[in-house]
Amino acid sequence: MTSAQHVDGILVQWGERLFYPSNRIVKTAPTPRLDALTRRKAAVIRKRIEAVVRRVPQVMVKVTGGGRGMAAIAAHFRYISKNGRLNIEDDREVVRTGKEALHALADQWRFGGSLIPEEGHRREAFNIMLSMPAGTDARLLQKAAREFAKVELAGHRYVMVLHEHQANPHVHLSVRAEGASGKRLNPRKTDLHRWRETFAEKLRGWGIEAEATRQASRGESRNFEPLWRVKAKQDGRLNVTHAATKTGPQAQSSRAEAMVSWAHILKALAASEVAEDRLLAKQLRSFVHGGPFVQERVRHQRSDLQRGIETPLRRAVPEMQPGRSDVDRSR
Repeated sequence: MTSAQHVDGILVQWGERLFYPSNRIVKTAPTPRLDALTRRKAAVIRKRIEAVVRRVPQVMVKVTGGGRGMAAIAAHFRYISKNGRLNIEDDREVVRTGKEALHALADQWRFGGSLIPEEGHRREAFNIMLSMPAGTDARLLQKAAREFAKVELAGHRYVMVLHEHQANPHVHLSVRAEGASGKRLNPRKTDLHRWRETFAEKLRGWGIEAEATRQASRGESRNFEPLWRVKAKQDGRLNVTHAATKTGPQAQSSRAEAMVSWAHILKALAASEVAEDRLLAKQLRSFVHGGPFVQERVRHQRSDLQRGIETPLRRAVPEMQPGRSDVDRSR
């Protein structure tokens, strides 16, 4: 059996790679020092592992586009508010309805800082969508979105509209790129991951179970279509098909790296002196081995073995790879 303190160190070292990729520890880093901070971090990692294996709903935060001039921004205001029929709330929590209110709002954005021309080449606003699966309380989602915006979009003008008339309740946010300080918003991949983390945290604060685990960490490869493609498909204007899954080298590599992290965590939990850890290991094994990435590897396992190919996952932790009997059963 492995001591709980040693398991905590393994959870922090490999769990941070899975859940906090921007703070990833380099591969040569030693196991973290075992102190009170490590124990607290390990407790958080355990909770996140439990949420993953229980398949807690995942938040969705997407940048769906943005206006390069006031004409495009005003058109988005009309779209998300259904031409003024739905409430549109701004960063001061002022709620407006009606076409006249939309015109006034557009003028505020046009002149509230650097002038936004009617047409332009520079992106002057970003459109963001915060969404949760069907069945989520739409009003609580709206409260969480409001708190999210106050944290992540502070210093910028923004508006938000709740859509609860569709299957998945969601909030549309439109944020002015230029902030009060003159600094411009420029969302990157790391920003989007942080936004997902913040939104999930705010949802949990209102009693809604929510997680923000990367697809790679869950072994999934879904390729979500951008909003313009969804609209074009609905209108019958889409002629080019869109792959349902990510199959490129980068996607495969990130998922293989995640499975290596899971392997180390699984091995540590299974050997723990704590009964709850060993139970979690059983649940985690079922989750990981039943995931789409590992299942795909199982289908290719026999050919890899026959050709003598050593995958990064097998080299790192042989115990993680399904055994020969698993391959035989998959035929």
